[in-house]
Parts: sequence; C-alpha cells; structure tokens
Amino acid sequence: MTDAVASGPVRVAWHGEHVAEVVLDRPEALNAVSTALARDLAVAIGALGGQPRLRALVISSSQDRAFCVGADLKERGELDDAGLMAQRPITRAAYRAVLDSPVPTLAAVAGYALGGGFEIALGCDLIVADPTAVLGLPEVSVGVIPGGGGTQLLTRRVGWSRAADLIFTARRVGAEEALRLGLIDRLVPAGQARAAALELAATIAANSPVGLRNAKRAMRLGAGTDLAAGLEVEDAAWRATAFSADRAEGVRAFLEQRPPRWSGG
Repeated sequence: MTDAVASGPVRVAWHGEHVAEVVLDRPEALNAVSTALARDLAVAIGALGGQPRLRALVISSSQDRAFCVGADLKERGELDDAGLMAQRPITRAAYRAVLDSPVPTLAAVAGYALGGGFEIALGCDLIVADPTAVLGLPEVSVGVIPGGGGTQLLTRRVGWSRAADLIFTARRVGAEEALRLGLIDRLVPAGQARAAALELAATIAANSPVGLRNAKRAMRLGAGTDLAAGLEVEDAAWRATAFSADRAEGVRAFLEQRPPRWSGG
C-alpha cells in the first residue's frame, strides 16, 4: 500500500500505480453515512476520477463488522425539516460520485451493508463479498425509501420482482442468498473480501485505461436506452478507442508478443 491519504471518515490509499482504495473509516458508528462521511466520499472519489493514472477503484471498510450500515439515524434525528433538506444534496452527491466514477469500481463487502451502505455497493460495477456479508434496503421499516439510488440500481441489477421482494419487506439477506439472487458478484472466503477485490482490481488495471474508461462509459450510457440507441453509444465509444495510442500499442504488443505499455492516450 502506498500514498495513503487521511481525510476524516474517509481514507484513500494507492496500491501500485493504477489501483486506488477508498476506505470508509468511521468504525465507532459502523461507517454510518453522516454528512461528513458523505461529503468526504464525494470529494475523494471525484478527485480520484480526475487522475489519469487511475484504472480501477476499490471501496472498502476499515473494519470487518460492517461495510456501511446506512444513514446515520442519530444525526438525522437531530435535523429539522430544513436541515434534512440541506443535507440531501450532500448525500446525493456521494452516491452519484460512486456511480459516475469513470473507471471500474469494486465494493469489498464484509459484515453489514444496509440501506445507504448497500447503495454505495450498488453504485459500484462489481461487488465482492465474504460469508459474513448481510445486505438489505430496510428503509421502509423506518418510514422512508431508499434514496441513494437503491430503487433504481437494485431493480436494474436483479429485476423488478426480486427488488420488490427486498425493498417492500425490508428484509436482510445473507451472503449465500445474495449470490443466488445476484446481489453480489463474487463470494470469497471469510476475511478475504478486501484482498480479493484488490486482486481483481489489479487484474482489471492491467488493461488499457482508454479501453476501460470507454467500455464503462458505453455500458453505463447504453444501459438506460433501447438496443438501437445503445449500439450508437457503443459505436461512439469504439471510435474514441479505435484511434487512440492505446489501441496502436495494443496491436504492436500483440504482434511483438510482449506485454503492452499503455500510455492512456
């Protein structure tokens, strides 16, 4: 681990040249999403996304009891209506920053990932979890609804009926069922979620940064359209990639039977 940066309840660490880790570090509250954590998360991910050397991003927790238990209800309980409305754009910016990261993102989930915590994971492209993971969107049980993208992202991930089951019942799901339902993508041995996510991120980061960013852009933009429109999105991303320095280097490396040396251009 190199280039560690502390920033309140969120820390950033680089692993090698191209993989960054954003660590939720509010252990006394099981990483509950306070105004400060939300603000720092948005700032950290936004800053990382602007760094050309970044090729993959992992979001993890500083402790194993929880990835993130969701909204800080103690803080919320102290807010009046005006305070709640003032907080809303801050929390929305945090969830949006995760979703809008231009590089592949992975959530390393151990322990509880509930409410807004699960929504942070849902905003990532891949979720790696261990057997201790417990996931759910329990918001309706406390009189609200998922507001960090959960109603939209979960439905897109697992389909209407499965999302309805989880959101309407507010039930929690263990790791094995989560894998069956498609809530997570990889289930790894206990205590290995973070290491496995970082290893997967390193595998991803070995590929062309231009290719990675454009592939993700095509997938994200195309997902909300019909097939014909999606194919046009893909074609635009292909054109942006096909005439890049990375594409030329990839062909040369293949012909010369050597690892590519990506410039990111």
